Amino acid sequence: MSRAQATIGKVTLVGAGPGDPDLLTLRGARKLAEADLVLYDALSSEAMRSFAPHARWFYVGKRACRPSIAQDLLNQLLIRNARRGLHVVRLKCGDPFVFGRGGEELLALARAGVPCEVVPGLSSSIAAPALMDIPVTHRGASSGFAVITGHDEKSYRPLLESLPMRGLTLVVLMGMSERGRIAEIMLGHGWGGSTPAALVVGAATPAAWRWTGRLADLGRTEVPTTSSDAPGILVIGQTVAVAEELARLRDLPSGLRESGEVLANGVGR
Repeated sequence: MSRAQATIGKVTLVGAGPGDPDLLTLRGARKLAEADLVLYDALSSEAMRSFAPHARWFYVGKRACRPSIAQDLLNQLLIRNARRGLHVVRLKCGDPFVFGRGGEELLALARAGVPCEVVPGLSSSIAAPALMDIPVTHRGASSGFAVITGHDEKSYRPLLESLPMRGLTLVVLMGMSERGRIAEIMLGHGWGGSTPAALVVGAATPAAWRWTGRLADLGRTEVPTTSSDAPGILVIGQTVAVAEELARLRDLPSGLRESGEVLANGVGR
C-alpha cells in the first residue's frame, strides 16, 4: 500500500434537510461531529455548526443570479482535502440526490479513488409543503406527485406539457422567479385557472410564509419583503385545497367543528 493510499481521508455527502437543524438526520449529525472540514450550501442552517464545533467550515453554496463556485472546482476541493487525510463533509440542502448534484460529486470522487458515503436528507420537495399543511398525495385528490426544477424553461417546459392535468401534485423547486411563466404554460396547456396553487417560502426558517390561491393568480402574487430572500417552492394541484380546508376548520368555533357539518365539502370525500 502506498503512503497516499494509507493517509487518504474520506468524503461524506450529508443531506441537511430544509434548514431547521431539528430536521437533520441522526446519522447526518454523527457525521458532522466526525468532520475535519465542512463544505456547506447556502441553505444549510448556521445553527448546524453546533454539530461540528471543531471542524473548519467553508461556504460553497449556489444561489440563483449570484456568483458561485464552479462544480468542477468544488469537486477538486473535495478530492484534494480528502487526499490530505481529512474527513470532509459536503453538507447539502435537502437531499444530495434531489437537484443537489450529489451524483456528480459521487462520480468525481469515485473516479479519483476517494471513499465516499451518502447520508440522505429530508427533501424540501416533501418537507416544505408538509410544514405548511400541504400533503403531496391525498386520497381522492392526488395519487402521485412530480418534482421538477424551474430555473430553465428549456428543461421544464417539455415536462409541464407532458403532465396529466388530474390526479397529480406538481412541486417546483428553484422556480420562484419563473412562477408567472410556469403558470402561463400550464394554463395554455389546458390546466384550469381555478386549480389550487401555493407558494411556500422559507418553510423551516423564521421567515416562513405561505400563499394559497388559484393557478391563474400564481404569477401575480408578491412575496413579502421579510421573506423575499428565503428559498421558495411552488405546489400546484388539488392537495393544496387540504391546507385551505385545514385553515378554515381551525377558524371555526369548536362546537360547529365537532358537529360534522363542515365535512360535506371535504377534500377527497
